Amino acid sequence: MHMIETIVIFSVLLLIAILFEPVSKQFKFPFSSLLVLVGFIGSELIVLAGFDTGLRWDDFVGIILHFLVPIIVFESAFNANFKVLRLNIGTVLYLAIPCMFVASIITGLILFIGIGNSVGFPITSALLAGIILSATDPVAVVDIFKKLGAPARLTALLEGESLFNDATAIVAYTLLVSFALNGSGMQTAPSVIMFFLNNALGGLVVGLLVSYVASKLYSLSTNHFAYALFGILTAIFSFYFAEHLLHVSGIVSVLAGGLYLGEFYRNNQTNNDTFSANLWELNAYIANAILFILVGVTITVSMFTGQWLAMLIGILAATIARAVVVYGCLPVFTFIPSVEKIGSRSKNVMMWGGLRGAVSLALALSIPTDIEGWYTIQSIVYGVVIFTLFVQAPFMEKLVLKLKESN
Repeated sequence: MHMIETIVIFSVLLLIAILFEPVSKQFKFPFSSLLVLVGFIGSELIVLAGFDTGLRWDDFVGIILHFLVPIIVFESAFNANFKVLRLNIGTVLYLAIPCMFVASIITGLILFIGIGNSVGFPITSALLAGIILSATDPVAVVDIFKKLGAPARLTALLEGESLFNDATAIVAYTLLVSFALNGSGMQTAPSVIMFFLNNALGGLVVGLLVSYVASKLYSLSTNHFAYALFGILTAIFSFYFAEHLLHVSGIVSVLAGGLYLGEFYRNNQTNNDTFSANLWELNAYIANAILFILVGVTITVSMFTGQWLAMLIGILAATIARAVVVYGCLPVFTFIPSVEKIGSRSKNVMMWGGLRGAVSLALALSIPTDIEGWYTIQSIVYGVVIFTLFVQAPFMEKLVLKLKESN
């Protein structure tokens, strides 16, 4: 009964948000921000009415990590501009892996020093928060890019960075959570590197194999419903085989499968059939909507009254870390002769466009309560995401317009 009531409540909140979506567009207000507001106001009204389903945020951990996040990652990979992404793969991987770790360490250290409570908020918890906040989500930015016709390379850099650093962040999160809970195991650099290689390469191989089999099955049918079903089965099987059978990264597997199958589908589609692409957009739309409403539902007033300082430090730390990556680390890589330079206005867009969203929220919601300072980490992530949704995202259109004018 509790589950049925919760589904009904979420459906009503989602319906309300969709009905207000035209208003958000009219006032250039990000839809994801509206979802958070609807979730928060709706949950507060439900509490005031004395209604309690008995379910709490930690009841959704499995659904978030094993259902919502794989859908979001697969759709992003499936519909990515593979040709432009391939041309900029060096820069994308540089941003998504080494720069992501630089940002994580900077964010973690600032949080650890700023909060100054090594007992209640140890360095492992600070670094865990840093990793979670290093996962970018430019969904709102990319929508603006598409509407205004922003440069394809800039779009590919932001989308590609998000796609790959989400996978990197999830693998790093898994490692650090294991260390924080067990306090033993992979403590040397070689063992950590082997863990990453095993997870990443294992997931990559599984995703490519499953998507390759799916591509061969395409030839057995000319029905676009079957094509779409092959895509859904690829996402399910690649994640399941990798995560649960082989114990490697399911997210990397889903990412690899989505990239391979998406490019195969575009090269072999007939009559400009976009059914599969549109279906995955719908799947990701629903998954994102549920996730952001869930965030709104789980936000409490006590977060702002009791954790406001930690939130502010988190916003400052995440902003500084992003600035170091965009204005410090990125120019170093573009000194390589074969790498195309990035203009100052494009860097400004990348700096302000490094929003935190779905994956950061999913990881924050999935933190085990046994970890010291878990509530502080969750509050910090919520604070940073709310800042990006309500402060950064609304100003992106002006930055993109300035970029277009300069071009």
